[in-house]
Amino acid sequence: MNNTISSHVKPANAWVRFKNSDFIYYFLKDKTAMLGFAFFLAFLMAAIFAPLIAPTNPYDLLNIDLMDAELPPVWITDGDPRFLLGTDDQGRDILSTILYGARLSLTIGFCAVALQLVMGIIIGLSSGYFGGKIDTFLMRCADIQLSFSTMMIAIILSAIFKASFGPEFYSQYAVLMLILIIGFAEWPQYARTIRASVLAERQKEYVEAAKVMGLDSIRIMFRHILPNCLSPILVISTVQIANAIMSEAALSFLGLGLPIDQPSLGALINTGFQYIFSGQWWIAAFPGIVLVSLVLVINVLGDWLRDVFNPKIYKG
Repeated sequence: MNNTISSHVKPANAWVRFKNSDFIYYFLKDKTAMLGFAFFLAFLMAAIFAPLIAPTNPYDLLNIDLMDAELPPVWITDGDPRFLLGTDDQGRDILSTILYGARLSLTIGFCAVALQLVMGIIIGLSSGYFGGKIDTFLMRCADIQLSFSTMMIAIILSAIFKASFGPEFYSQYAVLMLILIIGFAEWPQYARTIRASVLAERQKEYVEAAKVMGLDSIRIMFRHILPNCLSPILVISTVQIANAIMSEAALSFLGLGLPIDQPSLGALINTGFQYIFSGQWWIAAFPGIVLVSLVLVINVLGDWLRDVFNPKIYKG
């Protein structure tokens, strides 16, 4: 009976502690953070429920009519009430393609950061905990990769994949390829940050106590050291999501990202850029505004998290 009661009390106590934590206190005190989170949540919900919100399905060829191509927004002369933000060169509704495009961009961003996180945690923990030759080898690999720009690595890997497997195979697995490419290109950011945290943590008494108790290195690293390194990881992850979205947009703009039948924000901007000088500015403008707004909101949240987790500089 006591166990049953305690099992019901613990979640309530945990929720109360969370509501009364400094994190929630500073969040409710900072209007910029609240506004940024509200916008990000709106972007996220719109992307998740795109099939329900979007006026049309840009993947359904039966709903696309070339006679509707390059129609301006509804408030401009010759605008069609069916297409609030106008249409692109294929007759697809811009609003619908933005919603579906944001869904793809966010999917690639979150999954690529998850891959970076896994690689960075494993490499950073191993490098910082074991030290010696392992540390030297792993950090030199990170230094070599950091000597190249992320976009250069992504362009090279995209071109290699396309040349090796062919455009059809690449188009079929474009989302997976972009996740792997962007994820592989950015892992050193995590590895170096986690290594620095591990170097500070491994000298502390709780690590020495765990070693004396006979716990193996894997358990010490992941069960004891890693939880104390989560603050910088959370901050980096927020910023890296924005970077991953921008990387995908840049690759799609260069023609090395998603194919034309899978509209992402970058692919939409690339399509619209070809028509921007002929007067159809809305094809590129609206996806560009959404992309910039999304990245700005994520960066604002990342800056706020960085300040909150660094009490030396956070003043509320």
